[in-house]
Amino acid sequence: MAKLGVIQTVPYESDDQAIAEVSRLLSEMGRQEADIVCLPEQWLRDNVVDDFGARFAEFGRIAREYSMCVIPGAFYHRTRANGGGVRRTAIAAPVISADGGIAGMQEKIHPFSYERDSVSPGSAALVFKAKGVRFGIVVCYDMVFAPVARSLARKGAQIICSPSRIVSRGVAPWSMYVQVRALENRIPIVAANVSGGRFGGSSMAVDLEMDDVVNTRVTRLADGQSYAVRQVEPEAYGQQRAARYADENQFQ
Repeated sequence: MAKLGVIQTVPYESDDQAIAEVSRLLSEMGRQEADIVCLPEQWLRDNVVDDFGARFAEFGRIAREYSMCVIPGAFYHRTRANGGGVRRTAIAAPVISADGGIAGMQEKIHPFSYERDSVSPGSAALVFKAKGVRFGIVVCYDMVFAPVARSLARKGAQIICSPSRIVSRGVAPWSMYVQVRALENRIPIVAANVSGGRFGGSSMAVDLEMDDVVNTRVTRLADGQSYAVRQVEPEAYGQQRAARYADENQFQ
């Protein structure tokens, strides 16, 4: 079994306040023995983070204390291209491992709209492992493109985490995309959003009811700052997933 957590943030007066509030929630979730926790995309006031370890040092300390994996969101991240002086900017979701360190990061493969003017797209869908569970990260707009989630599931991901920042009018289609990706790949998904201002909240944990007709079971957060921890069985869907993929025929 695995306990998945999702945190819904709100606009904060400062990044220090934001980190303090989320640190408090993470500690609460740690006491509930959450294994993997996902936050939204770009929930800080300054969403350019070049040093994930330094910026989220307190999250690392909490992760280490409670042996918990944290995806602290997705942010603009600048690196030196090929070790040279030219900086490359991507939107990246770091993974804080249970030992408190940065285990890697998933870059956003499909920058959205205006992001394409300043952000390089990621080129790979990566699978990470925490507490014996294999998981992938689908960053916001990547959820629209079915091959991203499909690639992760085919590579062995048992769970998908999705840091997102969805405006209010986009919440209804976003909710459909998340549930469809869960259904078509037979995989649980936790999807985090910002609540307040332009953003519509409705962060969710999507599990599956495995009956004659497979359906989604959705835990949706109310407006405002909130969190949920839900227990899933990552191993329960492997046979159904393999059978679903085996039914797919080639066509033109």
